[in-house]
Amino acid sequence: MKVEEEDFTWRQDTSIQRSDPLRQELSHQLFRQFCYQDSPGPREALSRLRELCQQWLQPETHTKEQILELLVLEQFLTNRPQEFQAWACEHYPESGEEVVTIREDLERSTDETLL
Repeated sequence: MKVEEEDFTWRQDTSIQRSDPLRQELSHQLFRQFCYQDSPGPREALSRLRELCQQWLQPETHTKEQILELLVLEQFLTNRPQEFQAWACEHYPESGEEVVTIREDLERSTDETLL
């Protein structure tokens, strides 16, 4: 999923709440797709990357455990097949456990249909 920064404005008056999964996923995509070459210099690049990270991880509302879970979940999904990553982008899983449970259920249902 390619997200253009111009397509997503960060206004306080928006109807999308900070905890909204769609907003969090868009913030996540902007963070992941950040391009250093688009910045005027290294200081601006670092500043923008920090801003994007803050918008994604929301340290003012998430606990350390929740932030760590988001980081672990990202790494876990990075190593999964593309179609599973696409599913995760659509369903906004909140934890690695949720992803694993769904994955196991899918594997079980596939095995049962093959029997």
